[in-house]
Amino acid sequence: MLNRIILIGRLTADPELRYTPQGTAVARFTLAVNRPYTNQGENEADFIDIVVWQKLAETAAQYLKKGRLTAVEGRLQIRNYENREGKRVRVAEVVADSVRFLDRGESNGTNSGQGRSFADDRHIDINDDELPYSRRNNDPFEGGHIDINDDDLPF
Repeated sequence: MLNRIILIGRLTADPELRYTPQGTAVARFTLAVNRPYTNQGENEADFIDIVVWQKLAETAAQYLKKGRLTAVEGRLQIRNYENREGKRVRVAEVVADSVRFLDRGESNGTNSGQGRSFADDRHIDINDDELPYSRRNNDPFEGGHIDINDDDLPF
């Protein structure tokens, strides 16, 4: 079984850094990720909650800012809790073990660099060849007409 997610999007707000009673850092932020299709010519986005723990949480809170183009790699986590009204709430979020910002940006008065990543030991560098999609057109039929006989089709 596999539970692995790679997302690229922009932060909707600065990360919110908190600490558990045991002193463990946890940062939360939301990533706006464009869908690969449009609705009547307009892009639609999904807003995905991201959770980052420990040193990576502190680093993300320090360097990530609203609007930054960011790659996140992690796993999907579903958790349930009871809200103040006593209703059961189900939350889906990505627990990140790798965070990488992809654009240049100013943070604390210094240039943070392009493609800088912060992660724990499980970090995997993400380059364009490893993305689930590419910015270039990879259409194998782009070159023109392909001569296929009906007898060659399996259906």
